[in-house]
Amino acid sequence: MKTLYKNVNLLDGTRDMYVQEGMDIVVENGIIKEIGKDLEGDYTHDLSGQYLMPGLINMHVHIPANGFPKEKERDNKKLAKLVTKTNFTQKLAKKLLCDANLKTQLFSGCTTLRAVGGVGHIDTMIRKDIEEGKIIGPRLLACDYAITVVNGHMEGTVAKAASSKEEFIALVKDNVEHKVDWIKIMITGGVLDAKVKGEPGEMKMSAEEVKICVDTAHSYGLKVCAHAESTKGVEIGLENGVDCIEHGSYLSDHAIDLFKKNNATLVCTLSPAIPLAKLDEKYTHATDITKYNSEYLLEGMIDGIQKALKNDVNVGIGTDVGCPFVTHYDLWRELEYFHKLCGVDRKEALYTATLKNAELLQVDKVTGTIEVGKSADFIISNKNPLDGFDALRELNMVVYQGKEYIHPQIKKNAICESELDAYLKTI
Repeated sequence: MKTLYKNVNLLDGTRDMYVQEGMDIVVENGIIKEIGKDLEGDYTHDLSGQYLMPGLINMHVHIPANGFPKEKERDNKKLAKLVTKTNFTQKLAKKLLCDANLKTQLFSGCTTLRAVGGVGHIDTMIRKDIEEGKIIGPRLLACDYAITVVNGHMEGTVAKAASSKEEFIALVKDNVEHKVDWIKIMITGGVLDAKVKGEPGEMKMSAEEVKICVDTAHSYGLKVCAHAESTKGVEIGLENGVDCIEHGSYLSDHAIDLFKKNNATLVCTLSPAIPLAKLDEKYTHATDITKYNSEYLLEGMIDGIQKALKNDVNVGIGTDVGCPFVTHYDLWRELEYFHKLCGVDRKEALYTATLKNAELLQVDKVTGTIEVGKSADFIISNKNPLDGFDALRELNMVVYQGKEYIHPQIKKNAICESELDAYLKTI
């Protein structure tokens, strides 16, 4: 059966996209078959001037956590240890912690995700369940757990530690055996584990350890993404072959040269730094050290992103879902931050979250644009997102591989909504 989406304002996801008024799109068997005017189908949605664009792509998520503020911190290491105890506990945790978050991602308009650090091998289990139609969720590229050092970033939660060449190789191979799409490593520390002011990206992995992981991953044909929140961490990663830097910081000229030489990518993730730097501590519970380092990192990331864009470095976009106040439904906020804080016009920002991200993840033959022959992955809103990305916070329809979700409903956190909305009004 051919489904006709009639009379839409089309934004096709390409870099030079513009609003194409009164367009029709025909979908059959989950694939876009025709784009034009006065087309016909077996079933018609007359969308009367609503805006249709590609499904969004989020390059940086952690599936188990929802980002909602908590009154009391839980012992995440203890929970992760329990979750990974047996295959049964992993399956139970997947059902209790992850399945609803995936549905939220899809209903918020994200039709493709890259999960860059999960608990055990749950992410590849999730990917299989989505592909087999057992759960509702977006297209998923999985890393499973990240690789770190003893006392390194996220050790014991979404990362496993190694302390020798043989152990690093074994961890990479373990993820390879579970058919991950990427390998994730943790080169530096992060804001929440920093012990002093001015050091949110304390070096954790040595250059040699980075190279061992990268060389092993590359030998299996897999790319490597790396958590790095300092200039030195970025340089060490790129000097040793990392393909994608997550977060970043102030970028040296040397780092820019390495990005271009290696055709590497910088992933913009402003969302996790903003709440800890800018919101009231009564909600975030941020310490003086955390608040200071979050402000430092935010300024460094903005400076680095602007410098990268100015020098034609590949820049993708993600949210780092799971950090405090970073939810599974707020990619639209990251796009607005990208626009307002980094000076990127909204057309470029939407292109980054669709076709550019698809190219960086090498799924652009399948998704990322509204194009004949591609998967029917698109979202429909009442308002033009090029006038403001809050147009995407309530969608009329999400279509993924041709399956429709009409007026999708999402459970949201009132504190996250009110506090982040108030911050957006200040920038």
